[in-house]
Amino acid sequence: MRAQTRWVCLVCLLTCGGCGKEKSTDELIADLKSGKDSLNAARSLPQGEAEKVVPALIEALRDRGQDIRRSAAIKLGGFRGQAKDAIPALQKAAEHDGDARVREAAGIALSRIDPERFPYTPKVGRAGSAGASKKP
Repeated sequence: MRAQTRWVCLVCLLTCGGCGKEKSTDELIADLKSGKDSLNAARSLPQGEAEKVVPALIEALRDRGQDIRRSAAIKLGGFRGQAKDAIPALQKAAEHDGDARVREAAGIALSRIDPERFPYTPKVGRAGSAGASKKP
């Protein structure tokens, strides 16, 4: 029985040997561009390497997957002033993206990157707003 337990533990250790290994920025950018685990890559890119990460996220704003585009917009907003190069792509996404969540994320990102030029104006809630001002 002890030999089997040791064998199982050895197999588990070998299987999970790379489980805790974090990917480098270059590996995450490659994943983002290749479509291999793009969503996780977009969310995991580090804030500290704006010169590498921002161009990759700008490119991801044109991805076919709306979750990837939304995650890219959110991440770009986190870079604040370091992501000024993303403003034209974010403006395009905020105005023309087919997914409302992507448009909203792009608008919020713009307000974080350049709050003077793009002040954040929250959307009025749908529930109750239409009939709330009607008088009997």
